[in-house]
Amino acid sequence: MTRTLWMAASAALLLSVSGAQAAPPPNIAAAVASTDRTDADKARDAARKPAEMLEFAGVKPGDKVSELIPGGGYFTRLLSAAVGPAGKVYAGVPAADLEKAKAAAKGNVEAVAMRPGALGLPEPVDLIFTAQNYHDFHLKRLNLDVAAVNKGLYDALKPGGVLLIIDHAAVPGAPIETADTLHRIDPAVVKREVEAAGFKFVSENNTVRNPADPKTASVFDPSIRGKTDQFVYKFQKPS
Repeated sequence: MTRTLWMAASAALLLSVSGAQAAPPPNIAAAVASTDRTDADKARDAARKPAEMLEFAGVKPGDKVSELIPGGGYFTRLLSAAVGPAGKVYAGVPAADLEKAKAAAKGNVEAVAMRPGALGLPEPVDLIFTAQNYHDFHLKRLNLDVAAVNKGLYDALKPGGVLLIIDHAAVPGAPIETADTLHRIDPAVVKREVEAAGFKFVSENNTVRNPADPKTASVFDPSIRGKTDQFVYKFQKPS
């Protein structure tokens, strides 16, 4: 083989390897592939990219995790499986929903009541995970002190712990009222507010970004529901 052909073949091989998607860690791969998952949950995987989200968050066996406002429990079940029997998932819900959440909790999942400025956790955690909820901190009807809420998140983490936020993106510079009207938030606002609580911004993940989303419709509008542009930010509490 000539030198030119050898170099071309080597370049092609490097591109092939670099373009391949590395397999997620075994605990995450097993959680996503579990036969215990419902068909309804599996149908949402294409849009929510669970393996990528949990790997980016750094979920490990034995971790203690708090998931804020778990909704129907899609990520709760995945987190529960990924941390395994030695781990724990605290599902943080509004106090009014606590009894219902307790009844639904299984295995290593425990429901706890969230209050402004405090998560009500019995122990510091390795990870706080919240998907499509941060904008709710700004809903007028809740009248929350967002700085106090973020300080509560900071205090609930172990030193070196991670805060992972997934949310629907608003256009840059969008007013905070967009949280009420479109259920979106400017990513720059999230970054600024969370860093003000003492967190260090680590990185972002673009797996669930959608540049085709004009960001002008509510996330519940049929034209965009399930296809919104979402940002994923990873923050860390300094060690």
